Amino acid sequence: MKLSVVATLYCSAPYLDEFHARVTQAARQLAGDDYEIVLVNDGSPDDSLERAIGLTRIDRHVAVVDLSRNFGHHKAMMTGLASSRGELVFLIDSDLEEEPEWMGDFALQMEAQSCDVVYGVQANRRGGWFEQFSGALFYRAFRLLTGVGQPDNIVTARLMSRRYVDALLLHEERELNIGGLWVVTGFKQVQRIVKKHATSPTTYSLSRKISHLVNAVTSFSSLPLVFTFYSGLVISLSALVYIVYLSIRYAFIAAPPSGYTSIIASVWLFSGLIIFFLGIQGIYISKVFSEVKRRPYTIVRQIYGHHDGEGPRP
Repeated sequence: MKLSVVATLYCSAPYLDEFHARVTQAARQLAGDDYEIVLVNDGSPDDSLERAIGLTRIDRHVAVVDLSRNFGHHKAMMTGLASSRGELVFLIDSDLEEEPEWMGDFALQMEAQSCDVVYGVQANRRGGWFEQFSGALFYRAFRLLTGVGQPDNIVTARLMSRRYVDALLLHEERELNIGGLWVVTGFKQVQRIVKKHATSPTTYSLSRKISHLVNAVTSFSSLPLVFTFYSGLVISLSALVYIVYLSIRYAFIAAPPSGYTSIIASVWLFSGLIIFFLGIQGIYISKVFSEVKRRPYTIVRQIYGHHDGEGPRP
């Protein structure tokens, strides 16, 4: 099979018919009749699943992977990639904020530059000042703490070769961050500037962004653990120097003044630091706990659709 188009469904019902029509047209221009459209229902609360199943009845190129519940966007994307069969795989969101027609331009650039991945990057991040500021802060913090060179304002849309997708699927961690995995998988990857549309309000609140950053950093770097060691070392040396200073002052100058406020402030400060450092270690321990159990990161309830007369997908 020449081309697979992979998309996830979550509250996608208003866009699904137009998405299918536009993807079909773009796929036919690129691959003729040799393509498939893999839709992964990530526990969508609306009727996205029913609409998608309806597409499988009228279009043999469509397959629907129905997950047993909502597992999250990144895990659903990986499940869709694992279900794809094309020599080229185009990954895209189904809410039409990213244009299905990009796949033709991506394919031309892939051929011209002999690369394995062409991915979209926004020239200017959409949203207000807080959205732009928090987005820029996330990418800078992620690169600083992990050393992984993930570009700013990257979007989901990307065209990938089969060998790259197979290599990407070798990553088997349960608490995955797909943005980092895209980078560390390697191969020659080139970017293309795109303009992302705004069809719906973002679902990423500030708390979700912070949680996403914590998960991303702890998935790719042990630097926070190293930071706790050096922080403890600096605090211990500072305390030792202060003890020496107080001893000299008490012996040769005068007794240091007593102060209840300073004592309480010091206790609160160091107690907070201890709890903070224990929390960092706890995050890593929880990740180890999750990984060693080897639970599947998604569970497929049912697969709908037929391909080239082969019957249901396995």
